[in-house]
Amino acid sequence: MMRHPHVWMGLLLWSVFGQANAAWTVNMAPGATEVSNAVFDLHMTIFWICVIIGIVVFGAMFWSMVLHRRSTGQQAAHFHEHTWVEILWTVVPFLILVAMAIPATKTLIDIYDASESDIDIQVTGYQWKWHYKYLGQDVEFFSNLATPTEQIHNKAPKDEHYLLEVDQPLVLPVGAKVRFLVTAADVIHSWWVPAFAVKRDAIPGFVNEAWARIDKPGIYRGQCTELCGKDHGFMPVVVEVKSKADYDTWLGERKAEAAKLKELTSKEWTLQELVERGDKIYHTTCVACHQAEGQGLPPMFPALKGSKVATGPKEEHLSVVFHGRPGTAMAAFGKQLSEVDIAAVVTYERNAWGNNKGDMVTPKDVLALKQAEAK
Repeated sequence: MMRHPHVWMGLLLWSVFGQANAAWTVNMAPGATEVSNAVFDLHMTIFWICVIIGIVVFGAMFWSMVLHRRSTGQQAAHFHEHTWVEILWTVVPFLILVAMAIPATKTLIDIYDASESDIDIQVTGYQWKWHYKYLGQDVEFFSNLATPTEQIHNKAPKDEHYLLEVDQPLVLPVGAKVRFLVTAADVIHSWWVPAFAVKRDAIPGFVNEAWARIDKPGIYRGQCTELCGKDHGFMPVVVEVKSKADYDTWLGERKAEAAKLKELTSKEWTLQELVERGDKIYHTTCVACHQAEGQGLPPMFPALKGSKVATGPKEEHLSVVFHGRPGTAMAAFGKQLSEVDIAAVVTYERNAWGNNKGDMVTPKDVLALKQAEAK
């Protein structure tokens, strides 16, 4: 038996309210798109209908309890099967539902009308990052969490956008209708940006549609909202909306970068150049599982420092990174990274943390593997 319930209740209240740091909000935000504003308006319409129903119902209930209570000598009425009462409690709720259904149906039709888009973007979820491909533009890239590991491990103060910042945001022009084609390459994810009122499940083998037309430039943030594994909470979405002119400039720069990256495949790389580039790729793509010093998180994520793979034949090492390991958490990076980045990260792993193999995998080696796979 609880001998001091007030003490336990105090501790419970302190644990719930004393430690809460989240903002206390009581309503949705209008958002920054046609759809999000329509959803907000629908929400407020339904909300006020419910408020009016609540006032009428509870008002009648309290009026009856106060003015018709037994202590004043009131006697309960006795009647059965009152036709007009039955008609009223059938017709009135029906009319209320119709009043709700008309704007709700219109909003749902607008939400799912992704036709006549100006820009089509394929959004693919990976564990644990997003891949964006601008269809017809020859531009694609991965968007990875950019929050420093020092903040994640409580070794540095957390900033305003903790776990909501990426190395490469999705960039869109203001005023254009953008269609998102959402899918996944491994497990189920969910692409969610609250300000756009867009939340679509990313399912392997399926493509879900959504769209947005953003009203004003700015940076909008979201997250993966489907429990997708160990680092589900480290998979943010960041969208940067630019003016039409700035977007065209950015798109031109990305196309030039893509062309330059293709040229880098044929470049003669030195070991030092590949190690330096691989260091950046590793700490963006591989560090979550294999850790900063290559120590891994055994047994699910084995160590690379001194491992048989990283110190064995380079062809086998390249094959593991390229194809992954079926049945394990090791993903296949053959379609995720460029030839240059795969070569760089393999070379880095073979020469970091005391492995010191002194050899390297070149982009030409990776390209040859891709061509052999295609035959």
